[in-house]
Amino acid sequence: MALLSLGINHQTAPVDIREKVAFAPAQMREALGELLGMPAVNESVIVSTCNRTEIYCNAADDSGDVITDWLAEYHGLNNGTLLPHIYRHVDHEVARHLFRVASGLDSMVIGEPQILGQLKESYDQARGGNAVNSILDRLFQHSFSVAKRVRTDTEIGANPVSVAFAAVSLSKQIFGNLDSLHALLIGAGETIELVARHLQSQQIGAMTIANRSVDRARALAERVGADAVQINQVPEQLVRADIVISSTASQLPILGKGATESALKQRKHRPIFMVDLAVPRDIEPEVGSLQDIYLYTVDDLRNVVDENLRSREVAAEAAQEIIDLEVAAFTQWLKTHQSADHIRELRDGVETLKQQAIARALTQLRQDADPQQVIERLANDLTKKLLHKPTLEMRKALQEDDAARIELLKSLLSLDSQ
Repeated sequence: MALLSLGINHQTAPVDIREKVAFAPAQMREALGELLGMPAVNESVIVSTCNRTEIYCNAADDSGDVITDWLAEYHGLNNGTLLPHIYRHVDHEVARHLFRVASGLDSMVIGEPQILGQLKESYDQARGGNAVNSILDRLFQHSFSVAKRVRTDTEIGANPVSVAFAAVSLSKQIFGNLDSLHALLIGAGETIELVARHLQSQQIGAMTIANRSVDRARALAERVGADAVQINQVPEQLVRADIVISSTASQLPILGKGATESALKQRKHRPIFMVDLAVPRDIEPEVGSLQDIYLYTVDDLRNVVDENLRSREVAAEAAQEIIDLEVAAFTQWLKTHQSADHIRELRDGVETLKQQAIARALTQLRQDADPQQVIERLANDLTKKLLHKPTLEMRKALQEDDAARIELLKSLLSLDSQ
């Protein structure tokens, strides 16, 4: 048996292939059951996210093709469609790959933390379905500790590398705690949703989402615990807003200098932090000239993001050194574990021979056979059976003039090498 992993990810397969190979949560138990139903598979964990689908197994050495065929068949795909995008790893390379995934080094955005939670969910699902035993349990638990060490000992996740995250991080730098503040988010697309989720994770006091389609605003508001308003209500909402982040597809500015001045007067010049993530811009550039307004554009944040990406790439080199050390540690454990299994198999086989020989001897004694002859036959039978395979191997080694194997067999049988 060996460790095996195979799968596809954002580096090897386009999104239309990744979509077809993804496992829905409701499919996991059935899929794991089918994998464990294969004679070659002892343990399995399936990891399926928007950017990757991977299968980890403790399985027979030659089971990769069978599992790949199953993956294609399960999703109704032609094998030829899937094969060009599949990658495989065996034994210590499985550990190296999983440790990189858990640490965020194999992600679309280096150092992103979400994948670790997704790995833990996949592991929990497999464990709940009795698909995990000693080897995969050790492998995944080790990957979690490696990811924690990488985050603790390097700067891999210290700096934001998306404009949405950068906007929220900058607001936290300016205000400190956000729990007493109100954020006005203009737009209801993917970027604003990311901003809203980051603000939510920072315990923002309140959020309002303004959008031309109030239905879309309400749908997003329900997901992130915010209020929803029509976009024409932005000027009156501005009075309450400590943070304004905008990202729409509008061709004309949504927020101008006049409306902002009016809001500042009503706020008694309490400052407003504004981030315009839109191209073309949603906020007139003149707004930035107002006292008590701190306005940043998408270009300002991209400079921050680019610098942070460079720092993460440096951190990734340090993280890889940690991973190399941890792979060596896991590989040593795996060798020890596998050798224990082989020793157990050897002892079990010899124990079976012994019990069979004892059973025959006792039967003969009950039939009043001569005890001395019974003992001699028992010893002869055991000797012949225990020496049968080593004798065949010794003959083969002698025929092939394999000196190393000859010495090994002599050592095992405690024979004098002279």
